Amino acid sequence: MVHAFIKKGSFQDSVSLMLISRKLSESPNVSEISVMMGTPANKSLLEATGFWHSSFDEATPNDICVAIKTESEDSAIVDEIVIALEGSLKEIAQGQQQKGKKLQRARSWRMAKSKLPDANIVLISIAGEFAAELANQALDDGCNVMMFSDNVTPEDERNLKIKASKLGLIVMGPDCGTAYLAGAPLAFSNVAPQGNIGIIGASGTGIQELISQITLAGQGITHAIGLGGRDLTAEIGGISAMTAIDLLATDSNSDVIAFVSKPPAKEIRANVIEKLRAQGKPVVALFLGTIPEVRQDGNLYFTETLDETARIAAMLGRVQAAAKIQPQGRGKKIAGLYAGGTLAAECAMLLATKLGLQTDAAHYQGMMLNEGGHKIIDLGDDFYTQGKPHPMIDPSTRNQQIASLAQKTEIGVLLLDVVIGYGAQIDSAQTLAKEIISLKEKRPTNAPIAVIATVTGTEQDPQVRSAQITYLEEAGIAVMNSLPEAVTLACAVISPSIPAFPQQEHEILQSVSVINAGVRSFADDLQANEIPVVHYQWAPIAGGNQKLANILKKLK
Repeated sequence: MVHAFIKKGSFQDSVSLMLISRKLSESPNVSEISVMMGTPANKSLLEATGFWHSSFDEATPNDICVAIKTESEDSAIVDEIVIALEGSLKEIAQGQQQKGKKLQRARSWRMAKSKLPDANIVLISIAGEFAAELANQALDDGCNVMMFSDNVTPEDERNLKIKASKLGLIVMGPDCGTAYLAGAPLAFSNVAPQGNIGIIGASGTGIQELISQITLAGQGITHAIGLGGRDLTAEIGGISAMTAIDLLATDSNSDVIAFVSKPPAKEIRANVIEKLRAQGKPVVALFLGTIPEVRQDGNLYFTETLDETARIAAMLGRVQAAAKIQPQGRGKKIAGLYAGGTLAAECAMLLATKLGLQTDAAHYQGMMLNEGGHKIIDLGDDFYTQGKPHPMIDPSTRNQQIASLAQKTEIGVLLLDVVIGYGAQIDSAQTLAKEIISLKEKRPTNAPIAVIATVTGTEQDPQVRSAQITYLEEAGIAVMNSLPEAVTLACAVISPSIPAFPQQEHEILQSVSVINAGVRSFADDLQANEIPVVHYQWAPIAGGNQKLANILKKLK
């Protein structure tokens, strides 16, 4: 049976009440306990889950409703749970005092805003039926909004997002569980190293998995902007998605954008893709549940899984960072001189795909690609090894080819491989580095050349992979992790993207100050990360009596 009682006038956030419910459910002679505020939505939930009791009719959104499922008919169980509830509430209050000695708190919106006048984000995690009203108030005061709250109507969501867009602001949510802006962890967030990848997501755990996988790939992020699960539906229209794209487009630190969403409406997906293409930066886009018909289209890379999205974003992040320090060769040609035949073939295939060229099927004199002024040559071909050692043993043939590039100013990028291991030249990187230094010295000052290499081998090889990389990098050679990275960087050097976005960066990508309304722990996390924050101890006006609340508003 269900025993029940109400604790009047004691508003608590939903996370605290969930923890209390779990703790009280461990009491002897109790099957299960539900502890919720008496909002209309929670009352419906209590009824739907079998916890309803007639006494809850009298509860207001400011009252705690406690329902006790037990096989016992003895009402004394209520007295025990009342005492246990009071103890739990006291522990929460004491814990907050100890944890948040420096945390500023406010009992009203106006007080919160006066304590933190520079606040530019309001993090809302109150009951959904009240969230839209607070969000409207925040927008009116020039604050962006992150709505962790759910159970907000689609109509309210659309109206809020339209209003925010007109004001040059953004509404993340409702039901937005994850965001990370200017170093501020908002709600459910992960700690990630600083990098050059910005994330936009209509999927909270999708954002978190991207952050996790990008970090595991050795890269970092700039910002992660949540949208809420409904933003890309036809009903909402992707309003916040469009704003988020504009935000990262203006961010000079975000070189790459990773975009993830649950299946969007067809027409909204098309609008988002058009917007992502127009902003110019490399984008990795994952629309969950769809298999891409095309894997790359200009600056857009389409993926099928979160792992693939993170992997390509990390690769592009490395490429864009390297591209910034390479001599730019817009309109120039790419040459590739490879000791490894398979490496030459893959390089030719990748480059042909990127530039819309055809590989050389005949492979005459080791020519794997020879079109549009671009050439990839396999120097291990029989033509070059007749009466001579393989180039992995004797680099003289390649050295001659490198030297010949001194006056070939139409070549803007040189691609190379260094293959180490037993049998290979013991000082291959040192020898190559000397040739590259000589080449750069002989090139005209107005025709610099970018040199990009990959190293095939392991740390356990006699030459030691890391040592080879050091020699190459000291000679000004960009060493990339793989052929796809090397080819992508080469293409970036000869055809650098020119993002079509304004230079004015949005305020919330530079610094964040937060008013937190709802779950106290979100404010504690911000405080721990030295983010300016005020915890607004929100409670329903007039105890949730809407008629009285409207009268009080008119009296202000």
